[in-house]
Amino acid sequence: MIQKLVASGHAYAADDGSVYFRTDSFPDYGKLSRLKEREITTNLVEREQSDEYQRDSAADFALWKSRRPEDGENFWESPWGQGRPGWHIECSAMAIKHLGESFDLHSGGVDLIFPHHENEIAQSEAATGKPFVRHWFHIAHLMVDGAKMSKSLGNLYTLADVEARGHTAEELRYVLLSGSYRQTLNFTWESLTAARKALARLRDFQQKIGDQPAYLLPEEKDFDIFVPVLDALQSDLNTADALGRLFTIIKSIDAASLQPADLTAIRHGFTLIMITFGFNLTEPSLAEVPENIRELAEQRWQAKLNRDWSLADTLRQQLTTAGWTIKDAADSYQISPL
Repeated sequence: MIQKLVASGHAYAADDGSVYFRTDSFPDYGKLSRLKEREITTNLVEREQSDEYQRDSAADFALWKSRRPEDGENFWESPWGQGRPGWHIECSAMAIKHLGESFDLHSGGVDLIFPHHENEIAQSEAATGKPFVRHWFHIAHLMVDGAKMSKSLGNLYTLADVEARGHTAEELRYVLLSGSYRQTLNFTWESLTAARKALARLRDFQQKIGDQPAYLLPEEKDFDIFVPVLDALQSDLNTADALGRLFTIIKSIDAASLQPADLTAIRHGFTLIMITFGFNLTEPSLAEVPENIRELAEQRWQAKLNRDWSLADTLRQQLTTAGWTIKDAADSYQISPL
């Protein structure tokens, strides 16, 4: 890709063997971030220390970086000497290799709009002469307990941490879908507990209407009474509104009074909505739970009834390590795989 850009005049080699993209050769530069020429300043470039080589313009960015002593063994041979690719060109090369020169959807955090995605567009379209991406999808950041997630604050959690606390993938997915992708989402452990209760309501509804096999490539009419949920998702992926509409609809349905044909249609539509959200509401029956796991779960329940919290926590951790989680109700519990 870099050789194509050099040959077409979109890029040039500096004296030290680095190669830069010539931004003024691409008239549409800045179209994604609506960046104006005057906004590209030396101060902005100084923030990208890794790109500070010899360039003709402050707006130009590195495609190939010549080897420096601090690079150690992190280098490759190239027509311009030893060095390594810039991170912008890496992404374009990978995307084009696996998705083609033009593709439908490219996502990323809002902090990547400029310069990363702007540079991806410029170098890709200059190299191929084709539109690079048809739709860009930028997501706001995740906060934890009202603060930015970071190791220094001690609020950096992994998926393993979520599992270790006995929560499931569906619960985490629900929390992440509960807000608009355009708005910063504040993650708390309490939000996972709330998600568990919401998913329990969905499972209860599914039990009332009965399971329905999945259907592929559904048409809009197949969503039946749940079309308003689909409409919300199709309105800038408004997942929060979609979830609100979903619960409003299921609250209005009296499954016991429905005719068989109507119940089948609702069952079908609900299944499609669950597939759309990515929720797997299926829980194993007691017969599918291994005997040793059932015994651990029962021992934990008895420890809880005896108010032996230390033993109950120890047994819960053993279940988690074995790949199972416990969901307590008022007078019972449910076992499900993580």
